[in-house]
Amino acid sequence: MSATIPPAADPEEETRVLPASRRRGRAAATNDPGRFEGQSRAMTDDGWPRDDGDLPPIRTEVRLERPRSVISRNSSPDIPFDRSINPYRGCEHGCIYCFARPGHAYLNLSPGLDFETRLIARPGAGAVLERELRAKSYRPAVMAIGTYTDPYQPVETRYRVMRELIEVLSAFNHPLGIVTKGSGIERDLDLLAPMAAKGLLHVGISVTTLDPKLARTMEPRVPAPARRLRTIRRLAEAGIPVRVMVAPVIPGLTDPELEAILAAGAEAGARSASWIMLRLPREVSPLFRDWLAEHYPDRFNRVMSKLREMHGGQDYSADWGKRMRGEGTYAELVGQRFRLAARRLGLDRPLPPLRCDLFAPPARAGDQLSLF
Repeated sequence: MSATIPPAADPEEETRVLPASRRRGRAAATNDPGRFEGQSRAMTDDGWPRDDGDLPPIRTEVRLERPRSVISRNSSPDIPFDRSINPYRGCEHGCIYCFARPGHAYLNLSPGLDFETRLIARPGAGAVLERELRAKSYRPAVMAIGTYTDPYQPVETRYRVMRELIEVLSAFNHPLGIVTKGSGIERDLDLLAPMAAKGLLHVGISVTTLDPKLARTMEPRVPAPARRLRTIRRLAEAGIPVRVMVAPVIPGLTDPELEAILAAGAEAGARSASWIMLRLPREVSPLFRDWLAEHYPDRFNRVMSKLREMHGGQDYSADWGKRMRGEGTYAELVGQRFRLAARRLGLDRPLPPLRCDLFAPPARAGDQLSLF
């Protein structure tokens, strides 16, 4: 199914789009209500000149949540872990393609600008995690962090929720897999390097493009591509197994860079690689299409037609086994290119399995010591 560039915005459409001065440093152009809200608000042109340009840029707001539990479980057959933790809800990185955006609708917030600017931090998560790990019924397996929103987004510098969680997992000798775009992970090398030495840690660093201009537009508050490659190097030098993640691959926009990203990751010290095709679930699809039409209108037709080709004529299909890669000739071609490049660069081997046999709750003051 072919895709066509949307027609020029009518006055009603223009009222949805915030002025560029208000969304400086953000990727989404709109803040439409979430799908569960019973009411919606819209600006209306009343004939008077608009003075939105005089309003200040939207600032990041952070609310605090005291979690009652932190470990989330899943049974998806195409996800290689069954448990994860989300230190934050929403993500200041603001990647326009982020598949986690629709989750903000469950908070009665918009998956658009609210997702980037109205965040929820979960301080105290470390103490809750410790309680859950001490449960007699708990059995260890790899804990994934960063698979939904990024644990090293800018607000981590202030709230340090990720640091809390790592301190607990390290004390319990619990296996951990981290996915991030943030260079802030380097702050925690004092905890992460010893975990890696015990066989308890993997890290995946996502590099979507090597073009700093494209990255700044598409991922406005993520460290620049070159900075992410330096993070791979620092982690590798500390003995931490690192996977370079070409995620997502955007057809007609970033797919020509596939081999170059893998080569840069290998040169920086990555031991393995992975890739995921662009996913546009629910509200992500209109947000991405608006962004594409604004910033890369000449690519709009090619990008959207390729996506629909891979998803049965739709922007996205959530079928298990297909949602991560798509299907059809184009998806197979990208997969073949990835396999050939990864093999040539020595990135086609999986990272070594993480150990679960070292897991042990540390003794607490007042605990009765074992006689044996």
